[in-house]
Amino acid sequence: MSARRKLVAGNWKMHGSRSSTDDLLALLVAGLDGLSCDVLVCPPYPYLAQAHTVLQGTGVVLGAQNLSEHVEGAFTGEVAPSMLRDVGCTHVLVGHSERRSLYGESDAIVAAKFVAAQAAGLVPVLCVGETLAEREAGLTQGVVDRQLDAVLQVAGVSAMRQAVVAYEPVWAIGTGRTASPAQAQAVHAGIRAVLAARDPEVAAGVRILYGGSVKPQGAEELFRQPDIDGGLVGGAALVAGDFLAICRVAN
Repeated sequence: MSARRKLVAGNWKMHGSRSSTDDLLALLVAGLDGLSCDVLVCPPYPYLAQAHTVLQGTGVVLGAQNLSEHVEGAFTGEVAPSMLRDVGCTHVLVGHSERRSLYGESDAIVAAKFVAAQAAGLVPVLCVGETLAEREAGLTQGVVDRQLDAVLQVAGVSAMRQAVVAYEPVWAIGTGRTASPAQAQAVHAGIRAVLAARDPEVAAGVRILYGGSVKPQGAEELFRQPDIDGGLVGGAALVAGDFLAICRVAN
């Protein structure tokens, strides 16, 4: 098992309400008592301040699902990194596959958002991963390396000391399909090797999460892999019992 403390991050995507946010967080906080893994939740923007109030003093940390690369200005509908800090966020997802595919975020934009997050004191969770077509063409590691290198070229490898990486195979997100432990481990090891070529100490310390239809069933085998340091959980994060079960596995 890896000596790196496991991190389980829940991405709620565009789900929830004020009442369901309170209910879900209350169940999570109660169920996490006594566990030693780190837990991050990423609700939608309107519920961040509410979640921060509920989570104060619990040890569960708060993240956002996206941010603007701009500090401020005439960018209607965008949210600045400083605003996320102001409502209690410590982390933010950067480059989630849905942002890349649905909203056209390029590697350059993702890198700019990564830098903007760190400049505001946020820990970016950098998402990388390949589509089914890219995997079937044998391009997985090349795609992941390209996405990672775009950030390293701008931010430098030392920036990864205050960052998390999440490998999310696009073909496994929301489909019920999951990369096998061996498939996931191979990509995680490849990510760590890219970082190790630049700074072995940084590579050894960075946490790399697996995100692709993570469920309680199968999480244990995934988390046993030496380079898988936790999970970026989607649908299962909206069901308190399932999310807690994954956290217990990580524990």
